[in-house]
Amino acid sequence: MDEPDPKPYWNTNVARHPGILRAVPEGCGDALDVGCGDGLLARKLTGRAQRVTGIDRSPEMIARAREHAVDRPQLDFVEGDFLAAELPAAGYDFICSVTTVHHMDFDEALLRMRELLRPGGVLVVVGLARETSPGEWAALIAAAPVVRITKVLRRAGGPEGMPVADPEMGYGQVRAAARRLLPGVRYRRHVLRRYSLTWRKPGP
Repeated sequence: MDEPDPKPYWNTNVARHPGILRAVPEGCGDALDVGCGDGLLARKLTGRAQRVTGIDRSPEMIARAREHAVDRPQLDFVEGDFLAAELPAAGYDFICSVTTVHHMDFDEALLRMRELLRPGGVLVVVGLARETSPGEWAALIAAAPVVRITKVLRRAGGPEGMPVADPEMGYGQVRAAARRLLPGVRYRRHVLRRYSLTWRKPGP
C-alpha cells in the first residue's frame, strides 16, 4: 500500500502518476525516476519497489526531495545530469520520467534509459511535444475546455521553482523516434497535453 504523502498536490503531470504506478512490474527491486523534481512520484514508487532512486539536476528540487524523504531509507536522490551521472548499467527493473526528456537530447535520453534497464524491465516516459499538424491543433483546441475545467476543479498546483522548457519535437517526431529506438513501444496521446511511451526491454 502506498504511504500518504506529506504535501499532496495535483497537476497535469500528477494526473499521469496512477498509470505509471500500474506499470511497475511485480516484484520490482530497483526503480529510477528521471527528473524527479521534489520527489513526489519517487515517494509513491516506494510502495511498489524495494529501492527507489530519483535523479534531477536542480539542487533546489533535490534538496526538497531529500527533506521529504528523511524517514524512507529505501529512497535515495542524486543531484546531477542524467546523461552523465554514474548510474549502474542494467541496474533497474523500472524506469520512469515525467515531462523531462524535452529538457535533454531525446535520442540520448531514451538510449540511456534503455541501457540502464534490466532485461524484462519496464520503461514509462510521459512527455511534452508541440502541435505540428492541422489534426494535432484541432485536438488541442477540442481538449482545451476539458483541460481548463479540470485544472480549476482539481485546483492544479505544484512546487515552486520547477525548471520549465518548451518542447521542440512534434508528436509525430516523438512517435517515430521512439519506435526506432524502442522497438515494440506503446505510444499514447493523452487529453491533458501529454504523450506516454511504455516499453518492456526484451529478456526474461
